Amino acid sequence: MEETKRMGSTRLASCFIFLLLLFLILKFAEGNTKAFDESDEKKDPMLIQMVTKIDPKLIVFFTINDLKQGKKLPIYFPKRDPSKSPPLFPKQTPNSIPFSLKNLPQILSSFSFPHASPQAQAIQQTLHQCELKPIKGETKFCATSMESMLAFVTTALATKPPFKLLKTSHLTNSNVHLQNYTFLEPPKQIAAPRLVACHTMPYPYAVYYCHYQEGDNSVLKIALEGDNGDLVEALAICHMDTSQWSPSHPSFRVLNIQPGSVPVCHFFPSDDLVWIPQD
Repeated sequence: MEETKRMGSTRLASCFIFLLLLFLILKFAEGNTKAFDESDEKKDPMLIQMVTKIDPKLIVFFTINDLKQGKKLPIYFPKRDPSKSPPLFPKQTPNSIPFSLKNLPQILSSFSFPHASPQAQAIQQTLHQCELKPIKGETKFCATSMESMLAFVTTALATKPPFKLLKTSHLTNSNVHLQNYTFLEPPKQIAAPRLVACHTMPYPYAVYYCHYQEGDNSVLKIALEGDNGDLVEALAICHMDTSQWSPSHPSFRVLNIQPGSVPVCHFFPSDDLVWIPQD
């Protein structure tokens, strides 16, 4: 338990703001910029200059019209050392600790976090998001163990294991998070009639916000090269119908579009997990 407390304190202190914002960009956060189009690209090749007025962590959205070889976009790709993040515990370990807002005082006491600390705020926000009712057409679950994650995936995908796990892969080492990337080749569509996306959440141990969204979605693998030579095999998804999304969703502000007007796409960071049925 002491080792778990130490790992949790270090991890939450360093990545509370980052992980929380990264999750919120897919659900509730704010952002504001104009759309990226061809005239911008020709006018100024340093596209990254276009996004200096918004939080860089929101620079993951794009439109289906951007899906072409040679397209250049500014993209935020966080790079974190997996060895510094706690793995998913066996089911019995997190089950021994409460995971609900009503037990927040007990949780904070278990990890020796003061109530006014950033770590306590992160824990409270994660629990709040996990307990919110799902949006229309969404099935969600916060997984605290690999067993519980796979059980949810099995139910959501309506099929039995094995499943295929998809992730974004960084092929080169770099500390650059935000830069311009060029599409090296036409995006490759991955056949996925159903999928479950699992996003990391800030917590003393590994917690994934997993959800399945009904509707027409397109999963893509995109080969990217950064201006500094970084190579990324990026996983992305395009949501073809956004008419039921909240008008305050950050993608609409970032792309300067309206709900349901055009398909919205976004990249997954390397520590997100996407599950699809095995071929």
